[in-house]
Amino acid sequence: MKTAVIYYSLDGNSAVVAETLKAVLNADVYQLKTIDAKKRRGFFKMVWGVGQVMRKKKPELLPLSIDLDAYDLLILGTPVWAGSPSPALVSFLDKTKISGRKVALFCSHRGGKGDVFGKIKNLLQGNIITGEIDFFEPAKADPAELKEKISAWIKPEQIVQP
Repeated sequence: MKTAVIYYSLDGNSAVVAETLKAVLNADVYQLKTIDAKKRRGFFKMVWGVGQVMRKKKPELLPLSIDLDAYDLLILGTPVWAGSPSPALVSFLDKTKISGRKVALFCSHRGGKGDVFGKIKNLLQGNIITGEIDFFEPAKADPAELKEKISAWIKPEQIVQP
């Protein structure tokens, strides 16, 4: 099964999951990047991020060259921002029409996943959601444990719930 992992990562947590998925599945990995690459830190980063979600901002993304039809499975990943997917992922899903596809979802967080999967599913109507999984601070996790958790969740032929 040919797999693409498409993700956004601000602090590197979702990137760690994406790279682990790449290693486990021999997947192609595509990182979403916003035009605004300004680094925000601490309290201001949180205020900015929550503001982006509350105002339903859809940031402009750098071009992403991907042929979705070349893949049997799409795995979409995002950090959790105020119980929601990152505005970058929302922007990607708004501009990229995905329909009739097998899609799996992952998120990374530091406190809870909120309704991130429900909100992504609303943006992916008309697709087959084959699984979802969340990761608490994966950049701080033991790499072997992270790989084991992903391997238990995802199989080359199917996605199973943990």
